[in-house]
Amino acid sequence: MKINVEHIQSEQTFKVNVTGDEAELTYSRPEKDLVDFEHTFVPEPMRGQGIAEEMARHALDFARQEKLRVLTSCRFMAGFVKRHHADYADLLA
Repeated sequence: MKINVEHIQSEQTFKVNVTGDEAELTYSRPEKDLVDFEHTFVPEPMRGQGIAEEMARHALDFARQEKLRVLTSCRFMAGFVKRHHADYADLLA
């Protein structure tokens, strides 16, 4: 299944919609060069399909592209970065 992640900057959210269900990863920008990934939610029917991981990759790619330092207040994002430390350690604040 191809996962289409939509970044809605005005809402500080990455979203995935599948048949009426919506997963999201929200963030804040506490400082100009800092992004804090705060919350990840995937509805029960969408779980186990790699949706949260795909949103995490998009979010971290966004941070890298914008040259932002990263905080991971969200427990899922903290775990994701820890599991993929070699790929994302350079982004951590």
